[in-house]
Amino acid sequence: MASIESYETSGGRRYRVRYRTPDRRQTDKRGFRTKREAEDFLATVEVSKMRGEWVDPTRSRITVSERAAHWLDAQLHLKATTLSGYCYSLDRHVLPRWGKLGLVDVGHADVQEWVTDLSRTLAPSIVGQIFLVLAGLVKYAIRDGRLSRNPVEGFRLPRVGKKGRGYLSRAQVRDLAARRGEYGDVVLFLAYTGLRWGEMAALKVGRLDMLRRRPEVAEAVSAPRGQLVWSTPKSHSSRSVPFPEFLAASLARRREGRKRDELVFVGPDGGVLRSGNLRRRQFAAAVTACQAADPDFPAMTPHDLRHTAASLAVSAGANVKAVQRKLGHASAAMTLDVYADLFDDDLDAVAIVLNDGATAADVGKAWANAPLSGSKAHQK
Repeated sequence: MASIESYETSGGRRYRVRYRTPDRRQTDKRGFRTKREAEDFLATVEVSKMRGEWVDPTRSRITVSERAAHWLDAQLHLKATTLSGYCYSLDRHVLPRWGKLGLVDVGHADVQEWVTDLSRTLAPSIVGQIFLVLAGLVKYAIRDGRLSRNPVEGFRLPRVGKKGRGYLSRAQVRDLAARRGEYGDVVLFLAYTGLRWGEMAALKVGRLDMLRRRPEVAEAVSAPRGQLVWSTPKSHSSRSVPFPEFLAASLARRREGRKRDELVFVGPDGGVLRSGNLRRRQFAAAVTACQAADPDFPAMTPHDLRHTAASLAVSAGANVKAVQRKLGHASAAMTLDVYADLFDDDLDAVAIVLNDGATAADVGKAWANAPLSGSKAHQK
């Protein structure tokens, strides 16, 4: 049974609340200055027990830093690069602010103030990623029965603007490739297949079908914090992607003398071709040279060649489903969401096709010659 008892201290009379937890353990909370405060606390305990929302106060006192380690260990579904990004956000932003506080001490207003401060110096997308880490950690604590409330719910985050993508034309792809020297075929391969860098870097000779002109995308490699990690592609499923015939000769040279389990594309040291190294040493300089020669050449990274692949596929007549399979998106809806701007011109194409079909069937002739309602010819 729950009870309220008074006791004397050097500071005067205080009250203690004794009650049972949902698992029938006896516990208490003391230090209430008035009996009314003790009664109010006991009432909230009984209500939370009836609703199944009761949380052991001792479990919510664990610090954010202590709980963060458990939360990271539970993220088994994440790719290494994503997990590395979470670790960076934790170490750089979340733990310095919240690490020493208990979970129960994380307040909504304090978090909002923190988000506002971050927004003054960081891009909205970066702020969103940092907030996502804290929110994930808190939600994990709620599911683990350490919090009864969600202090990060209903937040106002800075609006993320739609970033314009730099789609290259075929001529611009050719120009960029020409300025990349021995790695020019890497530019062409990425721009015409749509593979992610990690998928291209992990491609092995045995998975490159030269007769069908198709690489099988079954692996990906990344280097979070400098350590190579091999895994499945981002969508966790393999796919087969065609490449244009003009790439066959350079790919055949890449395969020459290599065993089936060796990489097609390798770095200067013969190992994995790393995006960061190549971007710093060659890609950025090649883009700068292209921009000097062509004012319309957009700023871009190696990953942006994947966007160009989508653009070139759509301009060649590929539908949404084909682009989805080519890029390895989880769904066609995702492809439309990411590349909706590429399909805007389809509306004009639809109107042209409808007009051509109607004209061929003579549907428009009678309509074109018919008098309009209200005209003198119509009134006769």
